[in-house]
Amino acid sequence: MTDHKLQTADAATTEPQQLTVNAVRPPKGSTTNHTIATPAGPLSFRATADWVVLRKLEKPVAEIFHVYYRKLDAARGDAADPARPVTFVFNGGPGAASAYLHVGALGPRRIMFAADGTLLPPPSRLTDNESTWLAFTDLVFIDPVGTGFSRMMTGEPAATAAAGGKPPEAAAKPAAVEGKDKDKEDDEFFKVNRDLESLCEFISKFLSKHRLWSRPVFIAGESYGGFRVGKLARKLQEGFGVGLNGAILISPAMELSLLDGSDYDILMWSDVFPSQVAAAVHHGRSRAIAKGQQPGAFLPAVERFACNELLRLLTLGEAMPAAERSAIVAQTAAYLGLPEAYVEGRAARIAHVHFARELLRDEKKVVGLYDATITAHDPFPDRDLFEGADPTLFAIDRVFTGGINTMIREQLAVETDLDYHLLSLKVNESWKVDNRKHAFESQLGATDDLRYAMALNPHMKVMINHGYHDMVTPYFASNRLVGLMKLAPELRQNLTVRHFTGGHMFYAWEESRTAFHATARDFYKSAL
Repeated sequence: MTDHKLQTADAATTEPQQLTVNAVRPPKGSTTNHTIATPAGPLSFRATADWVVLRKLEKPVAEIFHVYYRKLDAARGDAADPARPVTFVFNGGPGAASAYLHVGALGPRRIMFAADGTLLPPPSRLTDNESTWLAFTDLVFIDPVGTGFSRMMTGEPAATAAAGGKPPEAAAKPAAVEGKDKDKEDDEFFKVNRDLESLCEFISKFLSKHRLWSRPVFIAGESYGGFRVGKLARKLQEGFGVGLNGAILISPAMELSLLDGSDYDILMWSDVFPSQVAAAVHHGRSRAIAKGQQPGAFLPAVERFACNELLRLLTLGEAMPAAERSAIVAQTAAYLGLPEAYVEGRAARIAHVHFARELLRDEKKVVGLYDATITAHDPFPDRDLFEGADPTLFAIDRVFTGGINTMIREQLAVETDLDYHLLSLKVNESWKVDNRKHAFESQLGATDDLRYAMALNPHMKVMINHGYHDMVTPYFASNRLVGLMKLAPELRQNLTVRHFTGGHMFYAWEESRTAFHATARDFYKSAL
């Protein structure tokens, strides 16, 4: 985003990516039937993997790839329940495909991790997902334009060509030439509002195509996808007539201004502090809290410190009396397991990228930005700047790329020569804000939209989940924002907040994935 998923991107990974398609390459979707084993017994389902064409002035402009899972009645072999909810799922980035939630947590098959969320040796292996949300909702995994197999178009939709249709002459134009026109074309869907509109159009078209307008509808998004959920909760209902029963935000970035700290603001530093302390405790480095304690036991006291003493220090800076300043710095350093001189030198503003390297520097290791329980060796420990790969971002690329390609190409039998863009840096770097009316309008967030949507539809339930050890979209930021939403009591009871051991993708942890599944199941029951 401005993304948390891409902040540490290495320039070496920004190879050119194909973000447009031409009509001469017809992909082939698929519909297949499957059965998996779950604790409740066999679960049968039908998987449809296909593309939906988006149009502008009645002309095709993009194809969005998606996978639709429907639970089947094992005896009849058809849809299990015509009143069954359907959930639209997407990730964030911007530039991330839905693979993380698809084969990481919610789908019927998942990648195998160690119990503590660490990676297993290659190749990626899939197993039946005992915690799949297909147990209580049908699922549609959406890859926004520029991610997965979704592309902008330079010709007639591939479906027309595949059916033997002859695209009109004007539609068979080649891709735009280098220059201003090409930049304009490439940027069309890589904007905040245009992205939201494309998802709204997809959901509306999908409901019509599959005759699902009478179904309960939920949306679920992770990371920047959580930002999307906040915005879509309003836009889908107010602008597209899609009523929502529930909105689920997973490790969300609700206010983007909180992701980028400086010497002149304070909230990012205090928001990330509890997650950093949780990491220090996990690794036995905190001098204030003993290793082995559960986050839920010690974090309330840490949060109070962050909102009081630490926030006072961050606010006053050098204007604070020296004795008071020294005492707060000492306590901050003790919580974090860092030297007092280091914390003093940085005025208690400890960026997650610096903390990740400093915590275990004496072991020549770094901790992950997205899950600070996970470590990796620093390949260049004597260099001033960290030049290694974050173990919870680029190290997992092989795992999810292998897993999603195995699922889609081998098990769902999709035929296409397109590469699956798991995490497109080109999309991320091209992202623009297209709703700003004036240069001074710098606030970009989704919390207001979520508040509006909850008032617009008082029957809609909302669930927010984080991992305690995520330093990129820290759980405490969402906790604070919920406390500032000023919801009426009858609306506040519609909002569920629950956090888990682990990081950004806390569902990689076996215990957390199981607990997340149980929390979601109860949430759906309450929303229906």
